Amino acid sequence: MENMHILFWLLKDIGWCMIWKPLGITMIFPTLFIAMLITWRTRDIKAELAHNLAIVFWISANSYWMISEFAGFDTVRVWGSLTGKHLALLPFLTGLLILLYYYLVQKPREKQTAAA
Repeated sequence: MENMHILFWLLKDIGWCMIWKPLGITMIFPTLFIAMLITWRTRDIKAELAHNLAIVFWISANSYWMISEFAGFDTVRVWGSLTGKHLALLPFLTGLLILLYYYLVQKPREKQTAAA
């Protein structure tokens, strides 16, 4: 399943790169679905959960950015100097915060528990 996930992700990004809108947009769904399924299946392993959640948010951000370019609102100002594509920072930063929490809080707790 993880290998199929990579195939879909590559097809999505090729669609984006080549401005093949139907391919890029269509591949969002299997890419995101499999990422969420992998996340659900590995939810009991904290490290896997954190990393797979970050991937779900990364794919979401990436997909939003692609759509913003396809639909032409990527350069539209939404607030100050922030444009439509900058809104992709919200899921990107969410994924980053999940990983920061894992490495700065969760993983040290796991090491502490294992040492005790």
